[in-house]
Amino acid sequence: MLHIENLQAYYGKSHILHGVHFEVREGEILALLGRNGSGRSTTAKAIMGLVQCEGTIAWSAPRSGGEAVNLVGKKAYEIAHLGIGYVPENREIFPKLTVHQNLLLGEKHGRRNSRWSFEDSYRLFPRLRERQHTEAGVLSGGEQQMLALCRALMGDPDLVLIDEPTEGLAPMIVEQVAQFLLTLRERGMSVLLIEQKLTIALEIADRCLLMGHGSIVFDGTPEQLRADAAIRKEWLEV
Repeated sequence: MLHIENLQAYYGKSHILHGVHFEVREGEILALLGRNGSGRSTTAKAIMGLVQCEGTIAWSAPRSGGEAVNLVGKKAYEIAHLGIGYVPENREIFPKLTVHQNLLLGEKHGRRNSRWSFEDSYRLFPRLRERQHTEAGVLSGGEQQMLALCRALMGDPDLVLIDEPTEGLAPMIVEQVAQFLLTLRERGMSVLLIEQKLTIALEIADRCLLMGHGSIVFDGTPEQLRADAAIRKEWLEV
C-alpha cells in the first residue's frame, strides 16, 4: 500500500531523516512513536510533499487497481487526490468558517461510494453536530481536534496520517479519538498514527515503529514493544 525506502529529508541544510524504511499495510493502524525531535512529524510531511526529500515513497491505493506511484516530487494537493489524508499537529482548521463549512471543504466531488459523510462525523462526535453552525475558531481544543479529524475523512482517503491527535486533550476526549481511529480501521482505512503517548498506541495499534535521530530503530507488534524495556528506555522514555 505505502512502501518507503531510503527516505532522506531536509530543512534547508539540516538533514532530518536518514534512510527511513517502513511500510503501511492495508487496513492497519501503524503507530509511529518517538521523542520530540526524532523525525516523526517530518516523516508525515515528507509523505505529503511538504518538505524537501529524496528516496522512494511508493503509493498504491487499494481501490485504484493501478501500479504504485512514487510520491517524491509531487505536490501536496496531488498526493491528497491520490487517496492520502493528513491531520497535522496544529490542526489547521479555518477559524472564520463554521464547523459544517470546514467539513464541506474536505469533500472530494466525484468520488462514489464514499465511506465517510457529514452524518458519520456528527454521529461519532455529537458535539460537532451541536456546534455545526459555530465558527471553528471559538471551539475548544478537543472540538477543534474532532473537526480536523473529520475534515480529513470527508475526502474518503485510503490512508490517513494523523499527527499527535491526543496532545493536550482531556482523558474523555482521548478515548473518543481512540474509538474514532478504530472505526476507521473497521471501514477498511489505514492509519499512520504519530504519537508520543505509549498507552494509546499499545491499545489500538496493529504494529509500532520507534524512531530515533531520524531513523527507524524498532518495528514490531505492541506486545514486542511492551516486552522490550531496553529499547523503550533508550528511545522513548524520559
